[in-house]
Amino acid sequence: MKLPFVSSQNNLNSPNIKQVTSVAGGGIVSNRYEPKSVLDVQRSPTNSADRNTSNVVFDQLGLDNNNSNENGMIHQFEEWDSLMKELGLHDDSTKSGYPLDLPELPPIHTESAAPATALFFHSDFENLNPNLNALDFIDDEPNNNGYDYVDELIRIAECFETRSIQLAQVILARLNQRLRAPTGKPLQRAAFYFKEALQSLLTGPTRMTQSSSSLEIVQAIKAYKTFSNVSPIPMFSDFTSNQAMLEAVDGAMIVHVIDFDIGLGGHLASFMKEIAEKSESRKVHSPAVRITAIVPEEYEMESKLIRENLWQFARNLKLRFDIEFVSTRTFEYLSFKSIKFMEGEKTAVLLSSTVFHRLGAGFVNDMRAVSPQVVVCVDGEGAMGGEPSFFRQTVIDGLEFYSTLLESLEAANGSGGGGSDWIRKIEMFVLLPKITAAVEASGRQVPSWHEVFGRAGMKAVGMSQFADFQAECLLKRVQVRGFHVVKRQAEMVLCWHDRPLVATSAWRF
Repeated sequence: MKLPFVSSQNNLNSPNIKQVTSVAGGGIVSNRYEPKSVLDVQRSPTNSADRNTSNVVFDQLGLDNNNSNENGMIHQFEEWDSLMKELGLHDDSTKSGYPLDLPELPPIHTESAAPATALFFHSDFENLNPNLNALDFIDDEPNNNGYDYVDELIRIAECFETRSIQLAQVILARLNQRLRAPTGKPLQRAAFYFKEALQSLLTGPTRMTQSSSSLEIVQAIKAYKTFSNVSPIPMFSDFTSNQAMLEAVDGAMIVHVIDFDIGLGGHLASFMKEIAEKSESRKVHSPAVRITAIVPEEYEMESKLIRENLWQFARNLKLRFDIEFVSTRTFEYLSFKSIKFMEGEKTAVLLSSTVFHRLGAGFVNDMRAVSPQVVVCVDGEGAMGGEPSFFRQTVIDGLEFYSTLLESLEAANGSGGGGSDWIRKIEMFVLLPKITAAVEASGRQVPSWHEVFGRAGMKAVGMSQFADFQAECLLKRVQVRGFHVVKRQAEMVLCWHDRPLVATSAWRF
């Protein structure tokens, strides 16, 4: 059985890309593309490479790299108060150590916008009555090539597209017997997580996709910090996106970052540190930094932790700072009218490719009225975000993308079988939520973000030479064979062999 991995045709049309046939984990043959123009990495790194501060938020939490001594600390976090106390933080969200002396804004207009297209969730299927006998469509003769679980995952995805829910349930029941746990090679473990994500659409969200407990938040923080330490992927995203924003808002006395994918806030701490250091080197008064984060409604506990942690970090930097959180639901109705703006500030918008699956594409046209100095997009989906999303294509592209990512993780730590406990935690607390979100978003058909930007009249501005140099230094620091950086038109792309893992680009109206 050959899995028909399909890369984005848009990307294949690029003159800087050639098609190659390669073998991924388990002998899967795929049509992939390989960029030709590789950055020259022969120059020597400078100390600036060691100035990365993407983990400063995690360091503030007192979470080090030693994962072997967790149990004594982790099990104390049953309630938020005890969590804050254990992390050395104080519930002081109403206090502003360095308040911004800025003018008040006029009242926000409240006319509502059209709601975004609904996603397909398990509740959408409860009342369906398919006119199919699922058992008639089950092939009782399994494939003998060892990868029949891939075929079955694709068949389940096709069932979601045709709303043949009874058939999907039968195939899932059989697949649960085959994929009982996230073990084996990267492809098999990726398949397990996609099976879990597909099943959650039928049975309802799992505990990992509901509001997080304090225990899960701390586990996620530790897992993400480990991910940042062993893989260049998170650090590459932080370096490139921060540099693009810093160059765009340089010289402003009020810097406003609108962040649509704040995560745990580590990249913002790095950005704030660079702002403070640049001001100190120029011996000028430190500018005010404002953050507006668009977050899901269930992000309350994470928002509280991010707010307190970034406030403390700003105080240490003696940086004027403010942060506000706007719920996704509010933003869907009010768009940028839900965000406060200050006269004279310079604005940077930070997006990820997954934002368009959650919010649709309409808000990009509204962005023109905001007149941001730069819009930075971090595409962490590889080829998954290259075309309108459907369940079948999401599973096919996702299996290739995440099995490749898991291969790179094993290589980064010299692990042969992916059995390390730290890999399991990265998979459960970093990758599984991304996979689940990608599968859920397959019910919403949106154009690619490149197409959305083009329709809105946005133009790519390209990444600077200093961003190139930072990427070179990063790979020299990681020293894992297989990672390399390429330039693909205006994007800077981090690849694992011939497969793109994350790309950063800067845009303007």
